[in-house]
Amino acid sequence: MVKKGRIVVFFVLVLLFGALIGVTGTDTAKNIKLGLDLQGGFEILYEVKPAKEGDVIDREALVSTVNALNNRVNVLGVNEPNIQIEGKDRVRVQLAGVEDQEKVREILSTQAKLTFRDVNDNVLLDGSQLAQNGAKQSFDEMGSPAVSLTVKNSDDLKNATQKVLDLAPNNLMVIWLDFEEGVDSFEAESKKTNPKYLSAAGVDQVFNTKTVSIEGGNFTVESAKELASLLNAGALPVDLEEIYSTSVGAKFGEQALDKTVFAGAIGIFLVLLFMLVFYRFPGLIAAITLSIFVYLNLLVFDWMNAVLTLPGIAALILGVGMAVDANIITYERIKEEIRSGKSILSAYRTGNKNSFLTIFDANITTILAGVVLFVFGNSAVKGFATMLIVSILLSFLTAVYGSRLLLGLWVNSKFLNKKPSWFGVKQSQIRNLADADEEGNYPTKFDRFDFAKHKNKFFIASGIMVIAGIAVLAIFRLNLGIDFVAGTRMEVLSDHPISQEEFKDELSKLNLEAKEIVISGDNKDIGVARFADELSKDEVNKVKAHFHDLYGADPNVSTVSPTVGKELARNAFLASLIAMAGIIIYVAFRFEWLMGLAAIVALFHDALFMIVIFSVTRLEVDVTFIAAILTIIGYSINDTIVTFDRIRELLKKKKRVKTYEDLASVVNSGLRQTLGRSVNTAITVIFTSVALLLLGGQAITNFSFALTVGLVAGMYSSIFIAAQLWLVWKTKQITKKRPVKTETEPQV
Repeated sequence: MVKKGRIVVFFVLVLLFGALIGVTGTDTAKNIKLGLDLQGGFEILYEVKPAKEGDVIDREALVSTVNALNNRVNVLGVNEPNIQIEGKDRVRVQLAGVEDQEKVREILSTQAKLTFRDVNDNVLLDGSQLAQNGAKQSFDEMGSPAVSLTVKNSDDLKNATQKVLDLAPNNLMVIWLDFEEGVDSFEAESKKTNPKYLSAAGVDQVFNTKTVSIEGGNFTVESAKELASLLNAGALPVDLEEIYSTSVGAKFGEQALDKTVFAGAIGIFLVLLFMLVFYRFPGLIAAITLSIFVYLNLLVFDWMNAVLTLPGIAALILGVGMAVDANIITYERIKEEIRSGKSILSAYRTGNKNSFLTIFDANITTILAGVVLFVFGNSAVKGFATMLIVSILLSFLTAVYGSRLLLGLWVNSKFLNKKPSWFGVKQSQIRNLADADEEGNYPTKFDRFDFAKHKNKFFIASGIMVIAGIAVLAIFRLNLGIDFVAGTRMEVLSDHPISQEEFKDELSKLNLEAKEIVISGDNKDIGVARFADELSKDEVNKVKAHFHDLYGADPNVSTVSPTVGKELARNAFLASLIAMAGIIIYVAFRFEWLMGLAAIVALFHDALFMIVIFSVTRLEVDVTFIAAILTIIGYSINDTIVTFDRIRELLKKKKRVKTYEDLASVVNSGLRQTLGRSVNTAITVIFTSVALLLLGGQAITNFSFALTVGLVAGMYSSIFIAAQLWLVWKTKQITKKRPVKTETEPQV
């Protein structure tokens, strides 16, 4: 008898979640902070250096620097700045949605060292003697804008004005901002139409008060307010040197956001459609839990106050693939149990039980890759890693517990009894117990494939590819981006199709000669130029102004110093090694060390394949490529773990494993039983990666391409390399002869 109450509970839960998503989903999405690559803005990595000889850059100095920068940003009214200390002597500044980037960068880096000097350039007062918030915009007696300053101690102002009076008739108090010793002088500047000093006011009496007014500085009300605010924000206690910077035009960000969201929607739709067609009713459950999964990801990101970047959106979309994989593993096990002749309820319970550890192991290894990415990556990669880790955790929650809860309500209601077709299983596919072999295994539709028999062919094919790949790399090498070789990269968005000649001519007007020029974009409207050297701040400002006036859009400009380039390359190498080492340790702990070693060889195979493809296609290798490699490491080991988990399960069932034939039988059975899951998972994830590749933003094209190639390579290596290597090594281990005892050996 059908228990209708459970079905009612199902619909109530679905309606509640649907209402929650409908009511709060839009606001949640709007509340999420977008990174500069999605709304424009800039990012700068400063190296902090002592302002005076003998000063030490310690934690206190870095904190003071961050506080001063925060104060300055607040003065400018920038929304939600992100300013963080990195390492022992660096500060990273990220400001999204900034319209006048040139002005903000100038104010951020200016030292704001206020000094009052006499005509001989001797210091009378400095900014440290100002009272807190002692600078204010005011007006002089003629009604012109001025800045009034209040000092902490009236004696300081009294002594300073007395010294100026002693220099009569040259009794001028000269007020400077950022006076450069040995470079600036009143004598030289006073002869200029627009002198560098702020004011040179005559002093005809000794001030016994704490307040003095800066007049005659040709101020506007706005410039006077800005100077007062900057002085109140505090002088930077150090010197700042830009060693890395990237700026994104607002139109680039808007275009990237629109394209990537659209690509993600198409990819997710195809995944849901595939699940519905292939898994029928459980596929519908998966579609519901995947919708909840996407909503929870956005909600958690909002709660975390995290910044969503373009790679972060890609990670969310790929997280859908991970969530689908958990569903596929479970549903494939349930279908296996139904085909074996078990009831729907029994198949549901057994399938869930047998799939749990497999899903757990697969998710742990991918989280490990995400953690390594977060630790060693730059800001964009950290955003990707954060979303990847959040996605994996939430996919486990929704795809495992959520799907089981919703599907369990239907199964336990007994409505699905004797309805195997609702699970995608035909009645003709259900076998009798007599069809199973002595270990309880049933025939599969892949039984015609003898993977173990052809292992040497796979080894030879992969060996040839590895040798050829190494030769290709030796000849062509990689097309390394500025992230690793330093220099400047510029992307210009034109309002019409642009040619290399036109782009080159426009650069020549700025006295710039590019090392390489590439035209890209769907309409050939994006010009990409690479320069061997770092462009200065002034050159970047000229470039942005020129192309904004020409095409109506700010270009993207990234500069990387040689120091940072070397660090990024070293960190990328370390990240890959640590991820692989962590995976082999985990796999060895959960399974056995031979499986861990075989998995790592397969991962090297996948990584090399991707690197060779990028070498041949001459696509640019940047830090997102490293993110793609580590993501593929996670996906590939995911696939390998599912296979090894089934092999381990079959080994426990087998009564004797003493020969190569015994092991080959286990490996073949394991691969045949998991092949459907491997193919289906690859298809669903490739749906999303190909959608990102074909329809996503220009900024993640290379990332999406690497991901697509890597997914195919990962599936191949899991089936044809990892399992086959384990077979060879395990055979040697179990057939190794023990030393024969001689008569002279002592008896125990």
